Amino acid sequence: MTVKDRIAAIQARLGLKADGLIGPVTLTAIEKVLDEQLGEQAATPRLSCSTAGLKKLVEFECSSAAYYNRFLKHPTWPGGASGVTIGIGYDLGYCSAAQARRDWRGRVSDDELAELEKVCRLKGIDAKAIISVPALRDVTVGLDAASEVFYQSSLPAYADKCIKAYPGVTDLPADAQTAILSLVYNRGTAKSGSKRKEMKAIGPLIQQGDLAGIADQIISMKRLWENSGLGGLLRRRDDEADLVRGARRDYSPDELVRI
Repeated sequence: MTVKDRIAAIQARLGLKADGLIGPVTLTAIEKVLDEQLGEQAATPRLSCSTAGLKKLVEFECSSAAYYNRFLKHPTWPGGASGVTIGIGYDLGYCSAAQARRDWRGRVSDDELAELEKVCRLKGIDAKAIISVPALRDVTVGLDAASEVFYQSSLPAYADKCIKAYPGVTDLPADAQTAILSLVYNRGTAKSGSKRKEMKAIGPLIQQGDLAGIADQIISMKRLWENSGLGGLLRRRDDEADLVRGARRDYSPDELVRI
């Protein structure tokens, strides 16, 4: 039995989707069992995301498995200030070659990894100029590999960024926490400059627990992409704002994932 088979068997025993991939849902379920058997441990602050919201975040990044395999298994350039993007929203323009090596070694071939390292830190028109290079376009990232990196590396890293950039975010309802995670995953945590005024304004609103105000600021960001051909970003902001406005406090344990 392979390691992946063993993980899938554990997931089946826990009543989870037996995909053989260790992500936040599986880890949360294992932690629940350990808490019940061994008692809860004091932990560092972590995001509590809703399973529905987390599913929406994945849809923002790759839509569906069929869409991923048709359009996203090779490097793409989403436009705007993005870099070359692989996997589930993994933007090489915003990571170092060392980080790319840590995340993707063994998940793509060594030759493919070398091509990916070349485009790290390239953004905007620089990324657009290189995306058509055949050696780069031929890199193939399978969905299983993309999912492993997304759940095991990207999401935890961005959850940490959320908590550091926005004190009080862990006190928000789970759907709202997930919306802020989605926002940071897409835009980062920078708060300076006119294009980032909403990202800055959200900070005090989070500390106040002002869900309506947070949602309004997310909608206000749409000014940056109107008439730019980036309709997907406009819809994403709408959906994130809806998650915040519709957030509730009464989630069952099965509806929550700790990241």
